[in-house]
Amino acid sequence: MFRYAHTNIIAKDSQRLIKFYKEVFRCESIGETRDLRGEWLDRLTGISNAHIVGEHLCLPGYEKDHPTLEIFSYDTMDNTSRVLNKCGIAHLAFEVDDVEMTLQLLLQNGGSQIGELVKTEYEDGKKAVFVYAADCEGNIVEIQSWS
Repeated sequence: MFRYAHTNIIAKDSQRLIKFYKEVFRCESIGETRDLRGEWLDRLTGISNAHIVGEHLCLPGYEKDHPTLEIFSYDTMDNTSRVLNKCGIAHLAFEVDDVEMTLQLLLQNGGSQIGELVKTEYEDGKKAVFVYAADCEGNIVEIQSWS
């Protein structure tokens, strides 16, 4: 077997971020909560006395088993700034029916808007609406719609 399994977000407050993704982007609980610790986890992470709590959420539009958004918190974390042009994973993208409505829901749930909401038309005639925003912990998300 070869398939994409999950994307992990390390949260300052995993419960708050889990609630955010459920309310704003319709991610669903699938009963996979975690409270992990032990020598095996220390070896895996390279962190002494590592302790992880969190949950896997099913992404909207997929079956209950995969892919998931894995939202965890460690007892001890390193906080660095997040910017769109930083090397590495830049953002999560969600395709929605109404970008403006989803943006408002995101803002009402503690998120923030990064750039302007833009509407554009590609050479092949496809039209798109895009906006970059951040979840309630500053992780960058792209909200998009196509017609």
